[in-house]
Amino acid sequence: MAANDNPDITDAEFAQFQKLIYKIAGISLADTKKVLLVGRLGRRVKHLNLSSFAEYFRFVSSGSADDELQTMVDLLTTNETYFFREEAHFEFLTKTILAKHPPGSPFNVWSAASSTGEEIYTISFVLADTLGLDAAWTVQGSDISTAVLATAQRGLYWLDRTRGLPQNYLRKYCLKGVRSQEGGFMIAPEIKRHTKFLQVNLNQTLPAMGKFHVIFLRNVMIYFDAETKRRVVARLVEQLLPGGYFIVGHSESLNGLTDTLRALKPTIYQLPG
Repeated sequence: MAANDNPDITDAEFAQFQKLIYKIAGISLADTKKVLLVGRLGRRVKHLNLSSFAEYFRFVSSGSADDELQTMVDLLTTNETYFFREEAHFEFLTKTILAKHPPGSPFNVWSAASSTGEEIYTISFVLADTLGLDAAWTVQGSDISTAVLATAQRGLYWLDRTRGLPQNYLRKYCLKGVRSQEGGFMIAPEIKRHTKFLQVNLNQTLPAMGKFHVIFLRNVMIYFDAETKRRVVARLVEQLLPGGYFIVGHSESLNGLTDTLRALKPTIYQLPG
């Protein structure tokens, strides 16, 4: 056992997990992520009373351990997020996209790598403020991880997770937690009724989801290689309405990945039409 009481992992064993998570999720797990993998999966090895990472790999690869395979994916794909992350995107949504949208017509947004839900609800707050709570808008949130989707769908966050969330939104669209939820806040039902949640693997054929005015795909492509990025972007562009917008993270770009979208500014693209 290593000093932290996790099993040791050989380079060959780590390479097996790299290939497996790439096959499942399209994620290129860098060699520098070995410590992260050992820390996150080592707990599962011990929990299952297995003797090694090799035994754990055989278990999740056996074809008879779908629940544990999903747990592995959840542990290796969970990423940091917070309310109003990369705030300029939400200013663009308000001042440019929504300002041009015909009043009273439906408006649909997809948060395609929504993690624990902060992005979904940030978009929802902006739409509620701009279009109104009674307007016909929806925000679809999806992720490959069932664990983070469960958190998003529940809509309960602790007050130390309010980073980036303006106090006026906290007052208008959130409810203070009581009893077992004291110290937390719940997303208000009138916001949640505009949201939908769905497990989606962006590296597979997409389910029927309808078409969207805006797709957010932020801070996930940094984990994909170039060919995976091209395939994922092509799949998602098919879900855009003509004239729709495609928004990626500030450390990401679609340069060289698609000739279907035109760049409006760094990280913000539009489908002509």
